Amino acid sequence: MELTGTQQPAAGDAPTRERVARSILENGPSTAADLAARLTLTPAAVRRHLDHLLDEGLVEARERRVYGTRGRGRPAKVFALTESGRDSFDQQYDDLAVAALRFLAETGGDEAVMEFARRRVAFIERDCARLLTERPELTPADALAQVLTSGGYAASIRELPVVGAQLCQQHCPVSHVAHEFPQLCEAETQAIGRVVGTHVQRLATIAHGDGVCTTCIPSSTTSTTIQKETM
Repeated sequence: MELTGTQQPAAGDAPTRERVARSILENGPSTAADLAARLTLTPAAVRRHLDHLLDEGLVEARERRVYGTRGRGRPAKVFALTESGRDSFDQQYDDLAVAALRFLAETGGDEAVMEFARRRVAFIERDCARLLTERPELTPADALAQVLTSGGYAASIRELPVVGAQLCQQHCPVSHVAHEFPQLCEAETQAIGRVVGTHVQRLATIAHGDGVCTTCIPSSTTSTTIQKETM
């Protein structure tokens, strides 16, 4: 991660500042207290690094969402990566990938792009099937989170009352490409649905400007067995 701007941090601060930013990337919007505990830093040190990241436009402060009854006092602020903050991390796909998909769309049409997208995410079903065979105590949703995290998506599962589960992907290694070619998101969503054995609903995507990719998994499927078919 390379920080930009007129005010450059001291050399000794850069690695720690990158750790702060990466922790937000991997764990989602976080409070200063969360970051201090996670990184074994003092709250004062975390705030200092956050101030620099805010000045650089790499993170932004948001009001923390509260589920259920809100207690007294103002909710703690959470810090999330901006688009520039995400750009500062290495992307698996660059302008070459966009150019290649444009050529594919021009010569083979939308179906050719969709077929490419399906092949790209074939690892989701394949690796989930393997993982659930090795660790049958896992639910398909838990297996998804682990497989996607291994693929660079920093994924986690959040259990929600009544609704079921929500798959959260804090990072998308193909977000820049998916912005122009939504087939990548569509194929990924379809693969997720096949893993859990039902239709899932995509609620937000990083490719379209949201901070996190979120997918709703209905409660009746969070404990089902993965379909063993792979692509």
